[in-house]
Amino acid sequence: MMACTHLGSPCRPGFPCVLAMSSPPAYPGIRVSGCWTLGAEGSSSSSSNAESLDRLLPPVGAGRSPRKRTTSQCKSEPPLLRTSKRTIYTAGRPPWYNEHGTQSKEAFAIGLGGGSASGKTTVARMIIEALDVPWVVLLSMDSFYKVLTRQQQEQAAHNNFNFDHPDAFDFDLIISTLKKLKQGKSVKVPIYDFTTHSRKKDWKTLYGANVIIFEGIMAFADKTLLELLDMKIFVDTDSDIRLVRRLRRDISERGRDIEGVIKQYNKFVKPAFDQYIQPTMRVADIVVPRGSGNTVAIDLIVQHVHSQLEERKLRWDLAALASAHQCHPLPRTLSVLKSTPQVRGMHTIIRDRETSRDEFIFYSKRLMRLLIEHALSFLPFQDCVVQTPQGQDYSGKCYAGKQITGVSILRAGETMEPALRAVCKDVRIGTILIQTNQFTGEPELHYLRLPKDISDDHVILMDCTVSTGAAAMMAVRVLLDHDVPEDKIFLLSLLMAEMGVHSVAYAFPRVRIITTAVDKRINDLFRIIPGIGNFGDRYFGTDAVPDGSDEEEGGSAG
Repeated sequence: MMACTHLGSPCRPGFPCVLAMSSPPAYPGIRVSGCWTLGAEGSSSSSSNAESLDRLLPPVGAGRSPRKRTTSQCKSEPPLLRTSKRTIYTAGRPPWYNEHGTQSKEAFAIGLGGGSASGKTTVARMIIEALDVPWVVLLSMDSFYKVLTRQQQEQAAHNNFNFDHPDAFDFDLIISTLKKLKQGKSVKVPIYDFTTHSRKKDWKTLYGANVIIFEGIMAFADKTLLELLDMKIFVDTDSDIRLVRRLRRDISERGRDIEGVIKQYNKFVKPAFDQYIQPTMRVADIVVPRGSGNTVAIDLIVQHVHSQLEERKLRWDLAALASAHQCHPLPRTLSVLKSTPQVRGMHTIIRDRETSRDEFIFYSKRLMRLLIEHALSFLPFQDCVVQTPQGQDYSGKCYAGKQITGVSILRAGETMEPALRAVCKDVRIGTILIQTNQFTGEPELHYLRLPKDISDDHVILMDCTVSTGAAAMMAVRVLLDHDVPEDKIFLLSLLMAEMGVHSVAYAFPRVRIITTAVDKRINDLFRIIPGIGNFGDRYFGTDAVPDGSDEEEGGSAG
């Protein structure tokens, strides 16, 4: 296919251009409006395309609809998208970190632009469902309206404020948010209330993902923002249809009247589309006429995104992880509980395959208590003086931090919580669920619940066994995402493999690693040798899976 330019700009490399094709593609009625226009029907009269206003709108004189509070991001909305095929976790993250703890590849970012009520969100959800990848973030530009002054609030209440102008959006915040998401970092996204035209006090936390879809009317209106988008899609929908959709939405969902909506449309929405939005069609890689009704276009988009993801090879390289630190001395950040005859005796009992479940639980709990007591000695303490009951001064030590929080990696890590509660009064507890993808072998974050203001705490991260270190590295990464300083994280485990110790220490050199024993080897199935078996299965009395790891059945992978 030869190179070409049209509409004043060159076609983007890697995307086919219909003008460069020797024969037209086999899609009916193509209208060329950019580098790639997919599946457009021939133009027809607005009366045949648009839905009837008489059918969709309330009759003249009807009572005004009760105002519903609609926001850009609903705090109670679960971080997942249920489709007909599967559940997609929209606030999860894959482990895009190599053996050095650094990110290997950036996420693939798709921009979806188009006029107001053109169907961008619907197209985004259709792409997400068709992609069938587990980790997706959908970011709406509607969340990033600027905070209005009192005068602007009054104008907005009377439909006299232009929300369809580039100046209405906080592009600095949009760009910084998208940059962080592409790097796999967590972000806080504003929640915008359309009924009051203001940001709510609460913000929503999102995490990086394989694919980020950013949609909005001004998605292509900023040069820096355009550079962050790997693929740009313009949703081209008939203006009459967009007007009908906007009327229906603003009246039924946002409690506005017909006159006000039409006034705002004629005064701001339509002129803004002509001046700012429609011209951005030229920078789009793909133009999708008819929006969500164009399934041919969506199928081709999905195929291209799949090929891009395959090229990026977003895979956790266990082989590199296993060989990265062979023959290296154990790191200074590692502290192993002194191997007294008592400690060694308890290890003998819990490692014995013939040990009953009751004895396994009893001696595991004893080891956990000793491990946590040992770990607390590494917390910062400062000198303090108290008075004894005899009225005498005593020069002692007191904890120099703000608070201690325990975070368990489910499910085995939660068995350590009672021991932590027994020695730390009023300790806060958080949980992280990391499971291994049975097809890729990658650890994946599926759930987390962390206390507020955890960034001020010393965090004791608990998992009973650490083999490769993959799950532990991901858990540490999540804590760092929540602004917990690296030197305030303590990773505790009853048993670790040298590979896991090296992996965590090399990736996060200021994390303190504390365990009761370190075994030297890991076998081909990444089980610790000689090991302890599957701790969760032995503790909870569940059946082990033949090809499972030392960690959870389908659970954490190191």
